[in-house]
Amino acid sequence: MLIASTKFREVWSVDFEFSAPPGERPTPVCLVAWELSSGQRLRLWKDELWGLSRAPYPTDSSCLFIAYYASAEMSCHLALSWPLPENVLDLFAEFRNLSNGLRIPCGNGLLGALAYFGLNSIDSAEKEDMRDLALLGGPYTDAEKTALDVCCCNAAQGNRNGLFGRARGRT
Repeated sequence: MLIASTKFREVWSVDFEFSAPPGERPTPVCLVAWELSSGQRLRLWKDELWGLSRAPYPTDSSCLFIAYYASAEMSCHLALSWPLPENVLDLFAEFRNLSNGLRIPCGNGLLGALAYFGLNSIDSAEKEDMRDLALLGGPYTDAEKTALDVCCCNAAQGNRNGLFGRARGRT
């Protein structure tokens, strides 16, 4: 995929849900990762994540890792003892660069950025409920896993379908 005159072999949109007690490293609960060119999608749960010695997607210089507020995803990589991606595009930083000084009605978080561009997403109350659920750290019922999965997918899909395109158009 061509990004700003640089060809990446793969471009991955990644989102973790995690619990993080104050002052502690996060404990990843689930991961959704989407490769933009092929459409390959990965969904992994806590027990699967902790069983991996490296990320389930490439992190070398031939690939681009995109996320909204990427420092959260990097902290999950560190908690899992995975190597950090060599190329990271943080869509939060891109959105703040675009919107600094402007009135942003729905805030600067992922849902606010999606709303700013008129892109669909789950509502903020549902996102907050899922964040609270993730903070509990499990174990989770099948219904709770489904809800967390939807939340995580929403973030990865929002990055994949909308925000990345907006950032890409500016590069």
